[in-house]
Amino acid sequence: MSASEGSSYAPEPMPAPVVEPGEFVVAAVGLDHGHVYGMCEGLIGAGATIGWVHDPDPAKVERFVERFPQVRVARSEQEVLDDAEVRLVAGAAVPSERCALGVRAMEAGKDYFTDKAPLTTLEQLDLARDAVERTGRKYAVYYSERLHVETAVLAGQLIEAGAIGRVLQVIGTGPHRLSAPTRPDWFFDKARYGGILCDIGSHQIEQILHYTGASDATVVRSHVANHAHPEHPDLDDFGEAMLVTDSGATGYFRCDWFTPDGLQTWGDGRTFILGTEGFIEQRKYLNIGTQDGPGHLYLANGDEETHIEARGRVGYPFFGQLVRDCLERTETAMTQEHAFKAAELSVRAQTQAVDLVPRG
Repeated sequence: MSASEGSSYAPEPMPAPVVEPGEFVVAAVGLDHGHVYGMCEGLIGAGATIGWVHDPDPAKVERFVERFPQVRVARSEQEVLDDAEVRLVAGAAVPSERCALGVRAMEAGKDYFTDKAPLTTLEQLDLARDAVERTGRKYAVYYSERLHVETAVLAGQLIEAGAIGRVLQVIGTGPHRLSAPTRPDWFFDKARYGGILCDIGSHQIEQILHYTGASDATVVRSHVANHAHPEHPDLDDFGEAMLVTDSGATGYFRCDWFTPDGLQTWGDGRTFILGTEGFIEQRKYLNIGTQDGPGHLYLANGDEETHIEARGRVGYPFFGQLVRDCLERTETAMTQEHAFKAAELSVRAQTQAVDLVPRG
């Protein structure tokens, strides 16, 4: 079978636990964003044990314990950091506080796994890089729109197998539903959430780098705006950017907070990947106008035109790879430089962005 025959392409085996119970203990610290649940579920699927939880807010801790009743509640962050059995600290703190938490974890001898955006300034990036170099610990990032989405995993496998040739361009859309009344105060404070290109734009930039096989890129142009939420003047409700990678490919993405209430899910996230021999479209979270559910990949190349339902085909290998990387000091899940480069470009895109609408 040709590797380009996507409809019959045999993906890698579904991931399975890579460690025995209790062999890899994780502590959840910083529960400000709900992504911490997906991070922990992914690690549990890889065989990890969630041993501790800590957050200053007892209500957040209570909700976490309801989801993971086996976890112990730490009286302080230091109690977690002092436990020699804890190998990895996983957290989804307020974005502007994620770097500091990571530095504390690494200095305590733990690897660190943070929600995206992993940091909000270039100064924080310097601190994170320095801590990694000094301690030899990992600063891993949960870029969930690629790592925890089966169409995204399958697309990467197809590209690696040569299904569309050399990648020339990646276009991504990252729409989200705002649900403003449910959001915490920090969500509307740019100094704390980092801006839309730094925050949800980091997903898109990471995918551009990954699918093009690039190690670096230049942000050619970027825009942000607050088009429709004057009551939250620090909110970027729209952002876009164009990048040129060091492989000669280009990338464009748009992210926004304009998902309408009538849509069946929180956002119609899509990725379009153009290669020299074909193209891939991912409809990650729904097939609009149907009740088909998430996980749709469309492939066209010299051999075929096909629709692949990705659900249950590839799973999420990142988590098992991360666990083994922490144990074996390897870089199979994601290189440290890749994680930091996506963060750096996200900050640069945000910093240099032209504001399309004057703000009062």
